[in-house]
Amino acid sequence: MPDFVDEAVLHVKAGNGGHGCASVHREKFKPLGGPDGGNGGRGGDIVLEVDTQTATLLDYQRRPHRTAENGTPGQGGHRAGANGEHMVLTVPDGTVVTRTDGEVIADLVGHGTRLVLAQGGNGGLGNAALASKKRKAPGFALKGEEGEAVDVRLEMKTIADVGLVGFPSAGKSSLIAAMSAARPKIADYPFTTLIPNLGVVEAGTVQYVIADVPGLIPGASDGKGLGLEFLRHIERCSTLLHVLDCATFEPGRDPVTDLEALEAELAAYGEQTGVDLSDRPRVVALNKVDVPDARELADMVRPMLEERGYKVMELSAASREGLRELSYALGEQVAAARQSEPAAEPTRIVLRPKLIGDTPFEVVPLGNNTFRVRGDKPARWVRQTDFSNDEAVGYLAERLNRLGIEAALAKAGATQGAEVRIGTEEDSVVFDWDDSLDAEVVPSGPRGTDARLG
Repeated sequence: MPDFVDEAVLHVKAGNGGHGCASVHREKFKPLGGPDGGNGGRGGDIVLEVDTQTATLLDYQRRPHRTAENGTPGQGGHRAGANGEHMVLTVPDGTVVTRTDGEVIADLVGHGTRLVLAQGGNGGLGNAALASKKRKAPGFALKGEEGEAVDVRLEMKTIADVGLVGFPSAGKSSLIAAMSAARPKIADYPFTTLIPNLGVVEAGTVQYVIADVPGLIPGASDGKGLGLEFLRHIERCSTLLHVLDCATFEPGRDPVTDLEALEAELAAYGEQTGVDLSDRPRVVALNKVDVPDARELADMVRPMLEERGYKVMELSAASREGLRELSYALGEQVAAARQSEPAAEPTRIVLRPKLIGDTPFEVVPLGNNTFRVRGDKPARWVRQTDFSNDEAVGYLAERLNRLGIEAALAKAGATQGAEVRIGTEEDSVVFDWDDSLDAEVVPSGPRGTDARLG
């Protein structure tokens, strides 16, 4: 298995909330001292965090299933259960998180940036928190909620300022090694570069990152070669450096035709992905001019390329000729791109509260005296209910009645014995509705310290 992986599918499951405890305080001469069952602990979240020291998604390809810690149940004596530990998964800078249907969830850029990918389930309330004036000693507690389960795709897009584009064996790896401290694998055969390589270059007061990706060949957009698979790593680059081999002896190849072929593949990549690279500034490097015939060819084609609007540099990665001029030319392009970017704004938390009076549920007639109740709140209440306890079921009926579901069912045309389904089609709880029973409405009492349990 390769050491570098830039795509992975991740299946995560946040921790479940612990169940609440139903307990009655007992001590000598005080056998019924009131309810003292504690709340269950909250399940741990699954969190993605950018770490600049992480350079691959290999670990998630090897172990794609991750589960956070569950909350522990509450106990008697008003002892709340412990919260589950959050699971923090580090990802490389520039990781794009998408759902399996292609919807982008987040683009994680910058060291320390965090995303809560799956939230842990809330702990169930103990009977101490459920006590009220009308129900002084509840004999039941609420169950903990399940944590969220999410399937996502992680795609790494390297953060670099300059992207090197060229044919295999054009000298890109030698160039990045000569300009920076990067030490990529270099050999005299095609496709030596199998993974993107990054190097840091200093040009005066400007410091920038250059990225070397596997070489492109004609037909890469149709699946040939390796380059197109890695072109995502230059999507964020502000400048593209075309490295052209002036010393190649392959028939039908010269710097001008190579450049045209490279531009054609970049355009094809843009058509496939929707990422337009045509507006990125280009610099053309005529490489290997230390070879006599190559220098003559470079002198011949340079005016032709300059007429097309390209900034052209002649250089040799082997003899280091022209590298200083190239580094400063790229530095000027990067500095200009940075100045043109809008000022970065601090990340803000946007709260979008629900509208006042917004209906928390919906009653949908299904025909044949059957109805489905949709809504997060009633579905959550059903999941929290222990149906083996009659008192807990009665408490659920009271909550649903207070929410207005009884009235909504009557208004929707439900009659005696109607089948009522609460939840989604895949996960529903079915009730038989009895319109002759008017559930006693119990005034709302304290609901514990976790307001999200409502």
